[in-house]
Amino acid sequence: MSGHAPGVIVGLSGGVDSAVAALLLRQAGHEVHGLYMSNWDEDDDYCTAAQDYQDARSVARELGIVLHKVSFAARYRERVFANFLAEYRAGRTPNPDVLCNREIKFGVCLSYAARLGAVRFATGHYARLQSAPDGIALLKAVDTGKDQSYFLHAVPRTQLQQVLFPLGELNKAEVRARAREAGLPVFDKPDSTGICFIGERPFAEFLRRYIPDQPGPIESVDGRELGQHRGLHYHTLGQRAGLTLGGVAGSAPEPWYVAAKDTTRNVLRVVQKHDESLLNSRQLTTAAVNWLCPPPAQPFTAAVKVRYRQPDQQAELRPLDAGVEVRFATPQRAVASGQSAVFYSGERCMGGGVIVNTL
Repeated sequence: MSGHAPGVIVGLSGGVDSAVAALLLRQAGHEVHGLYMSNWDEDDDYCTAAQDYQDARSVARELGIVLHKVSFAARYRERVFANFLAEYRAGRTPNPDVLCNREIKFGVCLSYAARLGAVRFATGHYARLQSAPDGIALLKAVDTGKDQSYFLHAVPRTQLQQVLFPLGELNKAEVRARAREAGLPVFDKPDSTGICFIGERPFAEFLRRYIPDQPGPIESVDGRELGQHRGLHYHTLGQRAGLTLGGVAGSAPEPWYVAAKDTTRNVLRVVQKHDESLLNSRQLTTAAVNWLCPPPAQPFTAAVKVRYRQPDQQAELRPLDAGVEVRFATPQRAVASGQSAVFYSGERCMGGGVIVNTL
């Protein structure tokens, strides 16, 4: 293993994507070190951190690179998890992956990599960075099915200048093939899903450990009480499962969907399939935007995503003092406050902000 100072530190998670990111940088002649970071300090049956670290060690050994290990669990709890719980308590649906990228991976972890002597910090994210006349530009990945620019929109541009995304030009099948050719032991390891600190565990069971049940009525849009919910924080807009309503006397035998959360009265509002249009929003407002391009002063048109993997939706955007008002060409289903609205001009991610309210 090389003992030189690293030119690039790769965040090695124990998965195939970060392993191939390290492989490509090594093949390109960089002095590469790996960094395994743990962000969650509770070890239980659902936490895969111990196995992930062993996989990261195996990859580092195969590539002949130094592997550093660091725990950011305390800062993760303070900067990401505390916000996650506060948002759920307030009846919103947060996206901790967005906050984790801004605060941890490309925040404290980026600083830590610099302290280890690295000039650049790389990850296995599917996204591209390019020089533009106005500075660094974040672009969608070539593999549109895996593109992760949505999760990266909140990272400040100054931090993106120090980052490399080696997988931006590859698709997932090519990444696995490269890993297999290079003899990397994680070439067929399944992708991790869900939020890192929750893993595959039942979500409601996890939330109950931190937020007590707060039962209240389930009402139809015309104000009829149909049943009881255990807490608004267990539900998100558009959700069908978990309502335990079954057949309601005087109502059509159709599924029910969450249409709104009235936090002042602790009421969950639901609609049936024939009233699904009530789930649609034509307009939303965001909190302050992290701009990855010069902030527009005038109204402009752009493509917008209000959730990961959603096809681009055309909209007109009007800058406000703090955020942006977005008016969609086509009404959008189940837009949840607390999630992010992310703006695109063609391939380029312009930035985005947290959804505050919808119309």
